[in-house]
Amino acid sequence: MVTRMAERYALGQLGSSCIGEGRTVLVVGDAKMPLRASGQTGLAIERERHGRDSGELRRLLNSLECKQDEYAKSMILHSITRCVYLLEAEASACTTDDIVLVGSMLDDKDNSVKIQALNTLKAFSGIRKFRLKIQEQSIKVLELVSTIWDSELHIAGLRLLNNLPLPDFVHPQLRRVMPALMDILQSDYILAQVQAVRLLSYLAQKNDLLYDILNCQVRSNFLNLFQSTQPGSLLFEILVFAERLSEGRNSPHYRAVKWHYNEQSLHEALFGDESRLADRLLALVIHPEEEVQIQACKVIVSLQCPQDVRVRPSCQPSHSYFNNGE
Repeated sequence: MVTRMAERYALGQLGSSCIGEGRTVLVVGDAKMPLRASGQTGLAIERERHGRDSGELRRLLNSLECKQDEYAKSMILHSITRCVYLLEAEASACTTDDIVLVGSMLDDKDNSVKIQALNTLKAFSGIRKFRLKIQEQSIKVLELVSTIWDSELHIAGLRLLNNLPLPDFVHPQLRRVMPALMDILQSDYILAQVQAVRLLSYLAQKNDLLYDILNCQVRSNFLNLFQSTQPGSLLFEILVFAERLSEGRNSPHYRAVKWHYNEQSLHEALFGDESRLADRLLALVIHPEEEVQIQACKVIVSLQCPQDVRVRPSCQPSHSYFNNGE
């Protein structure tokens, strides 16, 4: 609720400032919207404050049904997204048919339309009654994220998925796209990396997906994600991910089975005999950001690190302090 109110406030401030300065376009994120549209939205907000339905959101949804070019569809979707955040009463009055209409835009051939549709679904996902309907798009969203290499699409798609509880029927698709999620995590786009690792952290808590994550192939330099030079936001999330993986693999349910991992797996990178994770964690205990320090300590505790690890300068190449959590 607090996040939704903050988003509405930020969008409202952005809209009013642009109108007040007499600019010709309203800029939100990377998209631009004609001043006329932003002015209409401003009037709609004013009407809602006085308890009246402006009809602005309904007009936009109706126009989306008409034949439009890709640019027009993107702009209409962008305007709908703003209205959902800013005109809460009108957004709540929408129907599941409206969600289906927006979801159909995910099949558009233009990536910018797909991205705006994902953002619109994310806005609607803040309204409880639409969540189940939006969940039906989960498999489609995973398909887009895993087959199109576009950082903005990755961010929009993963933000939507992270805002939804993913039902069990999506798990088979999640197994198929796990390598793509791991590739996004190891990319150079911080915002996409953060969203990817948040999703992976959530999935790591699912017993039937934990092995698929741990056995997923990663690059030889995977532990670079734990370097102190990484942005604090990414470091914190990657440490949460490591903690959840450690807790999961040490659970009685998981330890009851003897698992086998490939040599390039995430498990071997983090918990194998040749892993240098201990070095990275020790360096992060003195990180400038407190939340990173605390989370690094939590990972160490979850790995049941030996007492003398804090005074040993580095791991021996042939031994992992955290092997089997012992």
